[in-house]
Amino acid sequence: MKKLALGVDIGGSHITCQLFDLNTNRLLEGTQKRVCVDGNGTKESILGSWIYAIKEALADINLYNLIGIGFAMPGPFNYNDGIALFDQNVGKFHNLHGINVKSELLKRLDFPENFPLRFLNDAASFAVGEANQEAVADYKRILVLTLGTGFGSTFLENSVPVAAKYGVPDDGFLYHIPFKNGIADEYFSTRWFLNEYKRLTGNEISGVKELLHNFEKDSVSQKLFHEFGKNLGSFLVPWIQKFGAECLILGGNISKSLALFLPDMENQFLTQNIQIKVFASKLNEDAALIGSARLCNDNFYSKLVSGMY
Repeated sequence: MKKLALGVDIGGSHITCQLFDLNTNRLLEGTQKRVCVDGNGTKESILGSWIYAIKEALADINLYNLIGIGFAMPGPFNYNDGIALFDQNVGKFHNLHGINVKSELLKRLDFPENFPLRFLNDAASFAVGEANQEAVADYKRILVLTLGTGFGSTFLENSVPVAAKYGVPDDGFLYHIPFKNGIADEYFSTRWFLNEYKRLTGNEISGVKELLHNFEKDSVSQKLFHEFGKNLGSFLVPWIQKFGAECLILGGNISKSLALFLPDMENQFLTQNIQIKVFASKLNEDAALIGSARLCNDNFYSKLVSGMY
């Protein structure tokens, strides 16, 4: 019997869905659906777009084979109960604040109340998906970072996100940890590159991609990547040591330039005698789809719940 799950990646401007075969542990090719979403739209607009994408992804399968739907969902969100906690400060989905998304989706999909709809933080879903790769199968403790518009982090033990143990923060995240004159999110995101480039040159850039394009002939771009790597390495040292991380995986748009800041980051590790394998994400968006679909594996989900992540 086929055991299919639907992995769903919720973004501020899109929703992506793809079927996942829990028997083979693989995404099913040709089943991905991506739909634009107005993150500032009405409740009906947002939920309507989500429902449309989900129904499109499920249109060609026998629903008898579908055992659940997993969602990689940004926060703030009550993941256990499926309740949206977005507000005006988040910049998206504020019209869903207080809505029981799980109940709304079950009703609109005409699924029974006990049908498994499960939710996990989007960064954690990404991490779970990355840990699903054979290349990292031998590592017990893994730290996964997403470096992009924000700084995401997830600590994994045996592929399961952990928090509030082994020195990991109570919420499992590092974005709010103090660093230098602010918090980590201000230093390890696209925003830092934009702000620093303007501070040093007086000019504005559109994103990190522009720095990459000018890297060979722009000393400021070179300086920024060196500093970024040094800062990231020094910030991560105590967390790697406390957690005992054996492997570090970097995802997000900034990770595409890993070669430019990896030496400076690793030099910080070496000063503290830290030996850790570093990988750049190869799955990209597929990682969140795989991670969310794996929520429908009851054995994995029970470990997740028991760890109270």
